[in-house]
Amino acid sequence: MDDTIAWLRGRPYYEGQIVDERTVPGRAATTADCDLDSRLAGVLADEGITDLYTHQTAAIDGVRDGDNVVLATETASGKSLAYTVPAFERALDRRATTLYVAPQVALINDQTETLSELAQGLGFASGVSVAQYTGRQSKSEKEAIRERQPTVLLTTPDMLHYGILPHAHRLWDWFFSRLETVVIDEVHGYRGIFGSHVSLVMRRLARIAERFDSDPEWVCCSATIGNPVEHAATVTGQPDDSFVLVDEDTSASGPRHWLLWNPPEYEAGDGWGSGRRKSSHVETKRLFVDLVERGLQTVVFAGSRQTAERYAGDSADELRSRGHHDLADGVGAYQAALTNEKRRELESRLQSGDLRGVWSTSALELGVDVGGLDAVLIDGYPGTRMRAFQQAGRAGRGTDPALVALVGGEDQLDQYVLRNPETLFEKPAEQAVTNPENDQLLPDHVLAAAGENWLSADDDRHFGPTFPDIVADLESADKLERRSTDQGIRWTSNGRPHHDMSLRTVDDREVKLVAKGDVIARLPFEDALRDAHPGAVYHHQGRRYEVTDLDLSAGVAQLDRTWADFYTRVLHDKTITVEADLQERPLPTREDVPVRFASVTMRKQITGYERRDGSSGEVLGQRPLDLPETSLETKAMYYTVPEDLHAEILAGEYGAPTDGATGEAATDGGSGDFPGSIHAAEHAMISMFPFEYLCDRGDIGGLSTPLHPHTGEPTIFIYDGYPGGIGLNRAAYHDVTPLMETTLSMLRSCDCASGCPACVQSPHCGNANDPLDKHGAVHLLDGLTGN
Repeated sequence: MDDTIAWLRGRPYYEGQIVDERTVPGRAATTADCDLDSRLAGVLADEGITDLYTHQTAAIDGVRDGDNVVLATETASGKSLAYTVPAFERALDRRATTLYVAPQVALINDQTETLSELAQGLGFASGVSVAQYTGRQSKSEKEAIRERQPTVLLTTPDMLHYGILPHAHRLWDWFFSRLETVVIDEVHGYRGIFGSHVSLVMRRLARIAERFDSDPEWVCCSATIGNPVEHAATVTGQPDDSFVLVDEDTSASGPRHWLLWNPPEYEAGDGWGSGRRKSSHVETKRLFVDLVERGLQTVVFAGSRQTAERYAGDSADELRSRGHHDLADGVGAYQAALTNEKRRELESRLQSGDLRGVWSTSALELGVDVGGLDAVLIDGYPGTRMRAFQQAGRAGRGTDPALVALVGGEDQLDQYVLRNPETLFEKPAEQAVTNPENDQLLPDHVLAAAGENWLSADDDRHFGPTFPDIVADLESADKLERRSTDQGIRWTSNGRPHHDMSLRTVDDREVKLVAKGDVIARLPFEDALRDAHPGAVYHHQGRRYEVTDLDLSAGVAQLDRTWADFYTRVLHDKTITVEADLQERPLPTREDVPVRFASVTMRKQITGYERRDGSSGEVLGQRPLDLPETSLETKAMYYTVPEDLHAEILAGEYGAPTDGATGEAATDGGSGDFPGSIHAAEHAMISMFPFEYLCDRGDIGGLSTPLHPHTGEPTIFIYDGYPGGIGLNRAAYHDVTPLMETTLSMLRSCDCASGCPACVQSPHCGNANDPLDKHGAVHLLDGLTGN
């Protein structure tokens, strides 16, 4: 790869974009003896598997010993054998069943094919059979699966919720009475609102297993995260100390040559301010086309379907313009909206080598088998170190060297990583967070559980200390019926409410986007207020539309094609009401500063929108909007600004830094911008949340105010962007100082003069990033942390 990297440095577009280059060394495999059933050993040998990696054997031994297991190793490290062996052994011995749960149907398809081939090798008489059960199957196909009674069943959390648990006693008694193993694949993906829902589905699953006197072992497969045992326990509802952790990857790997590639800055003369950078998509396309032309099978991980589709087409066109029509035909786009047949075709072509390059969304991050690739390009920092290394793990065949290039965008996380590469390679992995105590979700799941099997007082073991109050509320609302039995008081549901909730969304209201009579997309209600308001410019499948009308009562937005060279961004006002302070503690570095965790209500009113030039980002004008106010009941962390720092910033005593790299201040005695300082600190802290926790920046919101009525002081709020909260700010409340320190480091490492997209500006700001004072934010966080 050294020759290839040297060649890239000599390309015409190279202007010193490589800001860091390092090699992560490969390793030889280590194996360990594992006593296998002779029939299973024979089938594995037929597949070329004669030795098991040490981590596979450790996980298998843990399950055999009756422990729950978390297996947290790299992509393509053979995690599937860790659950396949015990699942097949138990089926061979006593026809025991295994439930495999994965978040995406594409992963289930891949695993079904692999496990089915092994089961077929054992023969029909073995009693081992494999089937998937998903929403894409017909009613007759599902009936046939239940009649066949497979020993290994693969499904999604959604189908477990909708189609299995509600019918456990009537249709699935044969399965649950023999259930000995539950596999939760990609457990790190169960976070946020989806993870909170799934964690409650798993508690309902545990209840059903108990009713059938089953006590399965739980096998959780995870990427490398900072809290694998804690997270697996939270998702499954099992005790932390019941899990064995296996996190040393002993599979073989070749060296990975990493490049951190920063697109050039626009010059101020081009109408851009400091910190604005050229498109990461264009830079990635150049690299992709060059590497494919050079003969390297390459995958790009892009941030959206639209980006993947557009730039796959542009890359193919560029290859044709260079005369490489055969290579152009070997370029594709892979994303979750494709049909099963198309995805399988692309996966097969990647494995065979016929597909020379692909632009993909995160869909290929999952454990779908596409073989080893020569190069991975990451178009924009994917938000977390875990995801960056998951994506990088797609590169490499055996012990062959591979190339990984991370092409940065211009926002805070990207630029912080590119300025501080050691944070990517040396900082511990982020923590995964989910919240099964979400008070907005719990009532629906308790009601669903009552529809699956009667509730009793001791179900608080599954649903937590608020369970009695939830039952009382549901009973008062005539949704639960109380019955006295010989075993005590029981509650039953008057129906099956499962289809009244979605595991992947909170608000079921949708707005259809209609262009020339055709529905081109559907948006959740609040997303529609932001992206499909009258006058909004909306991008879809490479086309640009303008919203001409939004009828919220009918749930329809009308769109017309437009060629206008501008984009739109909404403006909004926010207020936060503290409903109840739940916890309070002093900031460890400033005992006089209280930090609180609270239940809050955030109210937001979209007041208008800006039109901005598509090339320069310059504001072209503002228009008012009359849209309904929305509210969000959630959880927040907040802290107040102490009087000394307030006075220093008001007086401008912090001045402007003399050195952007260090943030050292010079006193100039001028007047400071206090509202801009706390606003900038709020933006910066929100932007760095994904550096500490597995989340997206959009999962978090914030508000800063020079005087809040609840505290009577200047206050900064940071809240979870979902009803009931998803656990992010609960975690940050307990660990706020490292978040502040990381934020301060990011601000100091940005060498812009007064604030830019790489430090304090936010694309989500409802006040058009005004006011913002980067230097005041540095002074505030320095004073709070003592750094």
